[in-house]
Amino acid sequence: MCSSWVVLAFCCLGQLCADQSLKPQIAAPQLATNNPTLTTVALEKPFCMFDSSLHPNKSYVIYLYAMKETASAISSLVTDNSGKPLDSTFQQTSGGQLGPYKAALFDVPNCASPPRFADVGDVNKVSDVLKQYLFRVGDDGTCLYDPNFLAVCNPPLAPDTTYRFKYVLLDSTEGIMKDQTLWSDPIKTRRVKLPLKIDTWPGRRSGDMIVITSILSVLVFLLLAGFLASVSSAAMGSKDSSAETRCMSQTIQQSEPRPQLSSE
Repeated sequence: MCSSWVVLAFCCLGQLCADQSLKPQIAAPQLATNNPTLTTVALEKPFCMFDSSLHPNKSYVIYLYAMKETASAISSLVTDNSGKPLDSTFQQTSGGQLGPYKAALFDVPNCASPPRFADVGDVNKVSDVLKQYLFRVGDDGTCLYDPNFLAVCNPPLAPDTTYRFKYVLLDSTEGIMKDQTLWSDPIKTRRVKLPLKIDTWPGRRSGDMIVITSILSVLVFLLLAGFLASVSSAAMGSKDSSAETRCMSQTIQQSEPRPQLSSE
């Protein structure tokens, strides 16, 4: 069952790559359930998107940039005047409010040698296979507060906030951008539910169901009270009967004539 839906998702991913839309896409539901979450967004990695820009004997990496949709269009550039990608961080951009920040750095996905489908059926390997196809933005909850953290920080996103994402192909040797995707379509994280709106019942209940449940509860209470009263009454009656029996026995014993002792 697990292998079937993952294979289906991989087929959808192959169709996406064939379109060459050059735009980050949110992961298909078959690949990532509950997506987006309050603080994360799972994206499909840029398989086959930059093949035409890759050259032999060159080293490349992928940068992923993120920014809030409310950031101005002027500040959406991810390179400086010399073509070098910006190293702007989450803190420097107020979490993407002032412009894009670098959220991730990873190797160019190998379109010619994807993970083996045989490994998808192995429960112990499914997680590793999906990690090769997906990247989850906002998945690191500790990097902002770790003074020794030196890698690219990927902190949690803000709830109920719309973001856009962009992939950039970097020539590691020259340190300049070779290609980039368009900014993604707006993707909004989920909203936090207010405590008063959270349904704490095991299942959702309508107003009629609440009234019926209340009436049944009262009836059960009355039946239980009546049962306890009857048991108590029976117990009291049993005590009175035993006491009356003892009293009658004593009276009979006292009324019986005592035998006279004969004297010679």
